[in-house]
Formats: sequence, C-alpha cells, structure tokens
Amino acid sequence: MSPHVLVVDDERAMVRMVQRHLEGEGFLVTPLSTGPDAIAALAREEYDVILTDLVMSDVDGLTVLREAQRLQPAARVILMTAFTSVETAIAAMRLGAYDYLSKPFKMGEVTIAVRRAVEDQRLREENRRLRDEVGRRYAFTNLLGRAPAMQPVFELITAVATSESAVLLVGESGTGKELAARAIHWNGARRAGPFVAVNCAAIPDTLLESELFGHEKGAFTGAEAASGTLFLDEIADMSLALQAKLLRALQDKTIRPVGGNEEIRLDVRVVSATNRDLPSLVRESVFREDLYYRLAVIPIRLPCLRERVEDIPLLAHHFLERTAATLGRRFDGFAEDALAWLGKQPWPGNVRQLENVVERAATLAKGTLITRADVSTDFVSVMGTGTPRQPTLHEVEQQYIEQVLAEARGDKNAAARILGVSVRTLQRMFRSES
Repeated sequence: MSPHVLVVDDERAMVRMVQRHLEGEGFLVTPLSTGPDAIAALAREEYDVILTDLVMSDVDGLTVLREAQRLQPAARVILMTAFTSVETAIAAMRLGAYDYLSKPFKMGEVTIAVRRAVEDQRLREENRRLRDEVGRRYAFTNLLGRAPAMQPVFELITAVATSESAVLLVGESGTGKELAARAIHWNGARRAGPFVAVNCAAIPDTLLESELFGHEKGAFTGAEAASGTLFLDEIADMSLALQAKLLRALQDKTIRPVGGNEEIRLDVRVVSATNRDLPSLVRESVFREDLYYRLAVIPIRLPCLRERVEDIPLLAHHFLERTAATLGRRFDGFAEDALAWLGKQPWPGNVRQLENVVERAATLAKGTLITRADVSTDFVSVMGTGTPRQPTLHEVEQQYIEQVLAEARGDKNAAARILGVSVRTLQRMFRSES
C-alpha cells in the first residue's frame, strides 16, 4: 500500500502543486488548506507523513504538530516554512518535528524529505515490533518448567529483574543461563537499553580486553550497553589481570580504553554466568575473591535437566512446535515410547542438547509423529549402541577434545579455536583429566 501523506497549506496553489508531484511519485495524498481541517482529518484517518505549512492564518503548523503527536505519534511531521521562519522550524524539530523545508523549495526536495520520513517511520516501527517480539520471547511466562527444582529459580529471577543488583547465574552448560539473563534484562527497568553478551571463554585475553575496554579510537562493549545490561558469560575463564581491571571498572563505574587516558562513565547492570564452582576457584587463588562478591550479590543456580526430568515432555513439545514452524511442517507430537526414552537419558548437554535432538528428529522424521527411532538416532551416532552405561559429561567432553586435537594434529591453538575456548581453558581441561 502506498504511503499516505497529508499536505496542509493555506496557499491552495502550493497544495495542488505538491499533491500532483507526490501522487506522480506514487504517494497517496490528502490535500487540505486549513489547520482545523487538518486536525479533524488526523482524528479520523491515519497518515504516514504530515507535510504542513508553519505559518497559516487560522491554526499554525505548531498546533498541527502537537495534535499529530497526540493523535498519531507514529506519523512523521515535516514543516514547510519561509526562510525568515527557519529558526522557528528548528525549534519545532526540538519539539518532535521530523524535518523542515525552506520555501521556495524544489519538488525533488519534497520527494527526498517525504521518502526519508517514510523510511524512518518504517525502521522505527520495525524496531518497535522486534523489541516487542523479543520482549515476548523472554517474558517470564516463556521460562518453561513445572518441576519443583525450577520454582525457586523463577521466583528469584522475577524478584531480581526490577533491581540493579549484580546477578551470578551458575549451572552446567546448556541449562539456560543466557536465557535467564535475557529474561532478567527484558523484564527489568533497563529493557529499553541494549543487552550485550560477551563470552569470556571464547575470546583470547588480548581480544577480550579490547572487547571489554575498547581501544582509544574504538568502541567499548560496556558503553554499547549503556543504560542496558552487560552479560559476562563463562566469567571463570577471565584472567586474573583482566579480573582486576573489571573489578576496578565496577567499583569506580568508569573504564579507560586501551591506550587512552580519558575515563568513560559506566552505566550498566552486570549479569554474569559460569558452569564452574567459583568459591573453589577463589580458594585456589585463580579467581579474585573481591570480584566474586561483587558479581555474586544474588547467585542463582539453574538445575540441570537430570534434576527436572518431569519437564522433559514439556520442553520437547515446545521445541517441536518451534521447529515445526521453522520447517513449515505439522507434527502430531511424540510417540509414548519416544517421550519415555527421552526421560531416561542423562542429558550431559542439558536443555540445549534436548533442543538439538528434537530439532534433528523433526528435520529427519518421515511421518508426523516423532518416534523413538527418530529421537534416538542422535544418541546412537554419538554414543554407540548396546552400551549398558551412558557416558558421563566429563567422559563425553574428554572424548570430544581428543577427537578435535587429533584432527588438529596436536596443535592446541588450532584445537582451542575449533572448540571456541582459550588455550588456557583447553590446558585446564587437560589438567582436570589427569
């Protein structure tokens, strides 16, 4: 549908000229010659752009602007003004006008201004829609789980969302720590600000420092998260040197970019996450005690899937519905033996692994009912058949690391890149194996 433009000017010849031009450019135009008529039109019909003269004999353009903001806040208002009234037009832009045109103007300038206004409106509407969609996705009602182990988690997340306290999310890989962090952000006072996630394990120290504190001529992740939330994932993998810099930034609420001398004010809420035992790392002197207490004002432990087995059918159906929508297919759910089989698995990768298994099953399933054969294919290929004991998470992890190292011909730097961890983290994994 063509964008709808309201043109208002008490010079009828000007209105007719602008109308003919914009209609020739593909716009739908409503021409009016008085302010009261324009206000009445705003009350009964929607417009994308309002092109109004600033000085009119009855009701001026500023009044039309104010009524447009009240009746149609999404519409963009462009003022037409004589050169002597440009200062007034600039003042009107401070009041919310999108742009102004100085008379006399060329018709091409009108086209450019109106198209820019339409595009701005479209982008803002798209941004609002996406924010609403993301907000709905991370609403508390979308945090799935009926198991008793999940109820304290839901209560804590609900309670801390409206606070400014630092939150530490603890749990095995795949338990939904980032989902919980996003729920805290989108249901808190900082929801209008950005959510910036930094994976401290996936970035080498030198790059992580730049990511956190920026370069003198670069951007700062914390600054990008201004008035929003900074999510520090896998915080245990941060080096002691960077831990000290982060602690100072959080204490002083300022940061100094790498190579720079000027400090930048820091206004973020910090939510961090780890799958490791930070108090033990503090005792081992590999994680700063003062930073731990700064980050863990409110610790929240997310239970593993083995502790909430009763949630597996609920989660499996949720993932199946989401995958079906992506694939454009219809499914009738799971066969009883398929759900029973899913409920007996150890799930070393937790909810994320369950999601992957359901997505794989739905993608490869030949029928509309997901069978045991469909869901078990993933486990058969990874873990083998006929084994009386399922491997532990540690065993699966070590087996995968050995496989990656073999493919990388023993090159730990290359293996670390493939695994998405730092060389230091990879070396620590070897220590834990011995």
